[in-house]
Amino acid sequence: MPAQSTPPEPAPPGGSGTGGARRTGDRRRASRGRRRTGMLVMAWTAAGIVVLGGSGAGWLYVKLNGNLHSVDIDQVLGADRPKRTDGGSENILVLGSDTRSGGNRELGGGDDDGSARSDTAMIVHVYEGHRKAAVVSIPRDTVVDRPQCTGADGTDHPAASGVMFNSAYSTGGAPCTVKTVETMTGIRMDHYLEVDFSGFQKLVDELGGVEVTTTEDIEDPGSHLSLEAGTHRLDGRQALGLVRTRHGVGDGSDLGRIQLQQAFVKALADRVEDIGVLTSPKKLYDLADTATRAVTTDSGLGSVDRLVAFANGLRGIDASDLRMVTVPVRYHPSDPNRVVVREARARQVWAALRDDRPIPRSATEGTATGEAGDVVSAP
Repeated sequence: MPAQSTPPEPAPPGGSGTGGARRTGDRRRASRGRRRTGMLVMAWTAAGIVVLGGSGAGWLYVKLNGNLHSVDIDQVLGADRPKRTDGGSENILVLGSDTRSGGNRELGGGDDDGSARSDTAMIVHVYEGHRKAAVVSIPRDTVVDRPQCTGADGTDHPAASGVMFNSAYSTGGAPCTVKTVETMTGIRMDHYLEVDFSGFQKLVDELGGVEVTTTEDIEDPGSHLSLEAGTHRLDGRQALGLVRTRHGVGDGSDLGRIQLQQAFVKALADRVEDIGVLTSPKKLYDLADTATRAVTTDSGLGSVDRLVAFANGLRGIDASDLRMVTVPVRYHPSDPNRVVVREARARQVWAALRDDRPIPRSATEGTATGEAGDVVSAP
């Protein structure tokens, strides 16, 4: 269901959506950058569970089950939702939260106002047969109509028009975010995964780092990142800085940051594939322990058995099997710090996912990008 507050689609300032108004907003974006976190998450946060699933270490399940946190999305949202998909495909909403609680305050930077937001949101569509996947990023600055929803604590929240997408999470947590995504897309989210700062950093460290190549120097004090052009094996803190950075690359927008995140997802997928079955029992346990502590899931994935089964179903998908796009958007004509969905093109994306078809390239051509698509790649 399209957001009714979204303006019609005249040609955006600057032509195709990659110039014009966004340039005038770079300075304003920079002033807000420290509050941005851009946490990357992906189904491969279950990497340790995948390895554990093939290890026969069932005696660890009780301990690892105690690490998991889950939210009963189905119970909170009830029956008023899009129908479930048929044929074996799945849709997973993957979120990164910018909560400042616990050890996240130091890692996240910025001000702690007591709230949390979904700084990163990705719809992961796993095609029938589980051999390929599409990932559609939703910018946190997207202007949407947030539907009436019930939060995880049972509180009802009224609908709101013309608000930022990530306000759904700060309003009602994961259930309101899932409801908002399902209203935007008309697609049911079969599962939900979330990770925060410290969970992401620890997971990358347990994986032994992730290797990426940068085509230019990246300097962004806001995300504590300094990288020279070249190939690097990023530890957890550096990886967190990379997926948070926005002002050191491209046009300084959230869209450029999303392009970095998408590139890192592919590098992370390659790293998980390279690890294979670990031979060290301690390393195996440490990776599984970190992975189960790192994620919050829906109740459908809220046990080690279920998470293992889900993650094992993704083992055949590597970086070459991923199609990664951002929902078609343009810069808001009156506020370059916001983007609005290009509804006609977005409908092509959602229809493709509903029908389990590849996303047509025409749906994303000529839309705002962030101009950072070639800055980071897997080596």
